[in-house]
Amino acid sequence: MDLLFDSVQSAFLLFMAFDAELIEIVLVSLRVSFAATLIASIIGIPGGFLIAYSSFPGKRLVLTGLNTLLALPTVVIGLLVYSFISRRGILGPLDLLYTQKAIVIGQVILIVPVIMTLTIAAISRIDKRYRMTALTLGASRNQMALVILKEARYGIFAAVIAAFGRVIAEVGISMMLGGNAKGFTRTMTTAMALEYDKGEFVLAVALGITLMTFAFLINMLFHLMQGRTGNDAV
Repeated sequence: MDLLFDSVQSAFLLFMAFDAELIEIVLVSLRVSFAATLIASIIGIPGGFLIAYSSFPGKRLVLTGLNTLLALPTVVIGLLVYSFISRRGILGPLDLLYTQKAIVIGQVILIVPVIMTLTIAAISRIDKRYRMTALTLGASRNQMALVILKEARYGIFAAVIAAFGRVIAEVGISMMLGGNAKGFTRTMTTAMALEYDKGEFVLAVALGITLMTFAFLINMLFHLMQGRTGNDAV
């Protein structure tokens, strides 16, 4: 108990002193997580909209596949991406392994299914009467699509927030593809694992507190978006 108390106390001192190593690790985590979330949103939101908006053979199979990918372990993604970007892989000449770009690639693969699935759910909740009303008023397909996106915006925002929370807290992909290089690919989660192995708990606790703070804020935003979606539905 004394160890935990002393570690928390020392961690707060690191915060107050704006410890350079702590700030550097947090910035790397935020950089790769924001980049991965942005790219995954560009892919996942239109993809989810098209799946929800369209009717095509095999749609149920596609939805089942997306739901299955939600449970895909991060180590499996890390291994898959590693096989492509390692020196013996197809993308080996690009020298992506053990870089922030490699982490972003793995994290994008991790959260695209999250964004697509939640986007589909958000759009599917929109009353079909919106579509019929837009058509009755002479709206084009593009205009009708914009109406639906506007009505589903809170659910889509919630999807993006949930995806960001997923990547900022993951460790398998960051460790396998980033290599945990100090000042370059060391994220909050990989640094916590390293500091724990070294028996240095102060920095690990400080990073844990930071990560929990981000997780709390992300969940607050997520529940806020869910609440706005529920209110709109009513």
